Amino acid sequence: MFRSRRYRVDNEQLVLVLTVLLVLAVIVLSSAVTFCASGIFIILMFALSAWTTRAHHQSLLRNAHALNPVQMPKLAAEVEECSLKLQPGPVELFIAREKQLNAYTFGISDPKVLVLYSPMLQVMTSDELRFIIGHEMGHVALGHTWLNTILGGMAGIPAPFGAAVLLYAAFRWWNRMCEFSSDRAGLLACGDLNTAISAMVKLVAPEVRNQVEFDKAFAMIDAQDDTMSNRVAEIFQTHPMLIRRINKLREYVRTQEYQYMQAGVNRNVGQPKPVKVIHDPAAIAPEKQDDKPEKPQKPPEERWPWLKPKE
Repeated sequence: MFRSRRYRVDNEQLVLVLTVLLVLAVIVLSSAVTFCASGIFIILMFALSAWTTRAHHQSLLRNAHALNPVQMPKLAAEVEECSLKLQPGPVELFIAREKQLNAYTFGISDPKVLVLYSPMLQVMTSDELRFIIGHEMGHVALGHTWLNTILGGMAGIPAPFGAAVLLYAAFRWWNRMCEFSSDRAGLLACGDLNTAISAMVKLVAPEVRNQVEFDKAFAMIDAQDDTMSNRVAEIFQTHPMLIRRINKLREYVRTQEYQYMQAGVNRNVGQPKPVKVIHDPAAIAPEKQDDKPEKPQKPPEERWPWLKPKE
């Protein structure tokens, strides 16, 4: 069984180490009283996080629905396929009745919990759901769930205002690196760049139904990094701007590393066929029927201009 974590972005672990060193530096440079208080605070925050995680799990059992393979066999099959590809370990999936589009994972001990908000099932295609599910399983496989708990407590230690802001920004920096890594996991799960991009576009524009609407939505996303205010605001956000995430996947999909990883995870589900890098986004064109022969395709950049790297 192919099990590799080489899809982790290069800077993620470096940022993690720098964040931990920064926390330790703040503690060491503080007084003895602050040093003791910091240690106690970290322990208390970890205990609080463990308690809230358990409480959240209990709340899900009461208010959300665990995935039932009998009632939802198609979704169960998609989850199983993503799990076979990415090998994240034990994961429970819950469907929460909410109005917004969202998915997240949490947990310190096994099994980790993956939560899908119910509108995802109406807005996303099967392939796009594989990207979403794979993204969340990437968080689990790379240890982001329990690391987030520990670092969250460390980043919140008592410190002077300037140091506290710096710690918070460093923690968010690591959060954003984790998102880049998990996007790669989502890409490996769905096996298609266009599917990954259309899923991300739908997160902010779920009403997209045709090429014109897609182009309009993508133009707004593409302009995100054009203003200084957005770039500054991103420093304190857990997620990178969507256009940065899309561009990172564009770069990754053109590497030999991606080809190796995609072929490896495909073998886990008995798909030794050549890696299919790009096809029509399901949000724009209907899914192809198995009994219809595929038509010759133009190069991706000719068929979908938004795939061209930004000048």
